[in-house]
Amino acid sequence: MNKKNKKKIVLFILFLISISVFTMTSISADEVATNSIVDDFVDSIDGLGSPESAASTVQILMILTVIALAPSILVLMTGFTRILIVFSFVRNALGLQQTPPNQVLIGLALFLTFFLMAPLFSQMNEEALQPYINEEITQEEAIENAVEPLRNFMLNQMTDRSDLKTFLELSGQPLPETYDEIPTTTVIPAFIIGELKRAFIMGFFIYVPFLIIDLVVASTLMSLGMMMLPPAMVAMPFKLILFLIVDGWGLVVKTLMMGFH
Repeated sequence: MNKKNKKKIVLFILFLISISVFTMTSISADEVATNSIVDDFVDSIDGLGSPESAASTVQILMILTVIALAPSILVLMTGFTRILIVFSFVRNALGLQQTPPNQVLIGLALFLTFFLMAPLFSQMNEEALQPYINEEITQEEAIENAVEPLRNFMLNQMTDRSDLKTFLELSGQPLPETYDEIPTTTVIPAFIIGELKRAFIMGFFIYVPFLIIDLVVASTLMSLGMMMLPPAMVAMPFKLILFLIVDGWGLVVKTLMMGFH
């Protein structure tokens, strides 16, 4: 065996030794990291047995639940539903498919909802959020103080009490003597059904004048023998002119806001 081969063999052995040492070092480091992670996890699990950590965990879960339900609360327990449905009726009555776009209608309905519910949100902040942050009231009292203004708002908007009576009968509960005895789980669906009903009633009255324009244009085109000309295409400019003359968007928004008050 010559010297070159001996050198190659020695270098190859040293290379194998270095690889094995590096592998053992990395494995031991990974084991140490894994053991530390496992120890931290075990310590955190052991810490859950204390009342303080359990209470904080429950509070975190409740906060996450409220955050997850925030879109539903905004859509269903405020005036957002009625406003958005009425705007959709206005667009369909005008014969406009995507003008204004859905994003514009939703954004307008959202800001009108904030404008409408601003006094209510201020009351919830003063009576529930700020006292709870300052540790003046408990979490249960904060929830009750926050729900109470929403209950009053929903009850005040239910001019037709038949929906509320229907859900009370469906729940199998006796008719309460006062509104304070009605569960919130009964008030919310009754309020939603009432909002849908009122939105569709407003949509009906919005459709009537534009429907008259469609009938007049269709009968005029038929009398002139223009069967191939779409009546909707001819009626759309007249609808837009009428809507602009009466300040349609301002009138709709004003009617919606007055309807809530």
